[in-house]
Amino acid sequence: MSKARSSMQIKHKKARRHVKAKCRVELKERKSIKEAQSQVREKLAAVGMECQVLQEETKLMIQRSASTQLRLSLMFNIIKAREDGDFDKAAHITILLREIIATDDM
Repeated sequence: MSKARSSMQIKHKKARRHVKAKCRVELKERKSIKEAQSQVREKLAAVGMECQVLQEETKLMIQRSASTQLRLSLMFNIIKAREDGDFDKAAHITILLREIIATDDM
C-alpha cells in the first residue's frame, strides 16, 4: 500500500507542477494581452488627436477656399463693371473687396 500511496503522491506532485506551469503561462499571456491593450489604447488616442488636428486643418482650408472664391468673384465683377463702363459699380465693388480683405487679414 505504501507503494500505491507513493505512486499517487508522485502523480499528484506532477499534476500540481503541471497546473502551476499552466498558471504561469496563462499569467504571462494575460500580462501580454494587457500590455497590448494598453498600446492599442495609446495608439487609438494618438489617432484621435491626429484626426482632430486634420479636421481643424480641413475646416481652415475650406474657410480659406471660400474666402478666396469670394475675392475672385468680386475681382471678376470689378473687371466686368469696368468693361461695361459702369465705374460707379466698379468703385462700389472695389470698396467692398477692400473691406473683406481687411477683415480677413485680422
